[in-house]
Amino acid sequence: MKTHGYAAYDPTSPLAPFTFERRALRSNDVAMEILYCGVCHSDLHTARNDWGWSYYPIVPGHEIVGRVIEVGAEVSRYKVGDHVAVGCMVDSCLACDQCDSGQEQLCRNGMTGTYAGADRISGDPTQGGYAKHLVVREEFCLRMPQGLDLARAAPLLCAGITTWSPLRSWNVGPGSRVGVIGLGGLGHMAVKLAAGLGAEVTVLSRSPSKQADALELGAGSLLVSSDEAAMAAAAAS
Repeated sequence: MKTHGYAAYDPTSPLAPFTFERRALRSNDVAMEILYCGVCHSDLHTARNDWGWSYYPIVPGHEIVGRVIEVGAEVSRYKVGDHVAVGCMVDSCLACDQCDSGQEQLCRNGMTGTYAGADRISGDPTQGGYAKHLVVREEFCLRMPQGLDLARAAPLLCAGITTWSPLRSWNVGPGSRVGVIGLGGLGHMAVKLAAGLGAEVTVLSRSPSKQADALELGAGSLLVSSDEAAMAAAAAS
C-alpha cells in the first residue's frame, strides 16, 4: 500500500514529505486510515537520533487513532469502519511468558516498535503514525469507545498509558495518596486519572502559578518544590 507521511531525513532537518510503501495485508492484519496522531517527545528524540537507534528516512508517531479500511482473512476483532488506535508497539512473538501475561512490551523475543523497529517477517523498517495509513496486526489495535473524541484520545496511547500503568500496578483508589511531579503533558493526565480513581492527589511543581490548573484537574493541593519550608513540612508524608 502506497502512503504519504512526514519523515526525518537526517538528525538536524525538519520533517519533510515522504512517500513510502506499507506492507501488503497479511491474514491477521488490519489496515487503517490514520485520522489523528499525537506528538510525543520520543518522536523528537527519534528524529534527532538522540538514542542512537534511528535510521533515515524515519516516520515518527505512536499515538495513533484511525478508521479500519481493510482486514485480513483471519481477522475477527474488527471490521471495516471501526475506529481503532495503536500505541508504541505493532508486534511481538505472542508466545513467550511475558506476552502470555499481557506484557508484550517485555517480549522475550523482542517487541516490534511502531517506528524504529523491524518487521518480524520481512525485516523491513517500521514507520510510524505521521502518515495517512498504517498496517498492523489486529492484536495490537485497540477499539475506540463509541462517542469518544478521537482527536483528544490520541495522546492516551502514550502519555495516558504511561501514567495509567503505575496507578493500576499499585492498585490506586480511594484512600490512596499520589504525588505527581510536574504538571506537563504526562503530569496533567496523571492528576486526572489518579483523581478519577478516588486518590488524594498532590502536585509538586516549581511554579506556584500552576496551582489553579492543578486544582481544576482534580488535585487536592500543590506543593511548590522551591519552597524549602513547605517541602520540609511535607517530608515523609
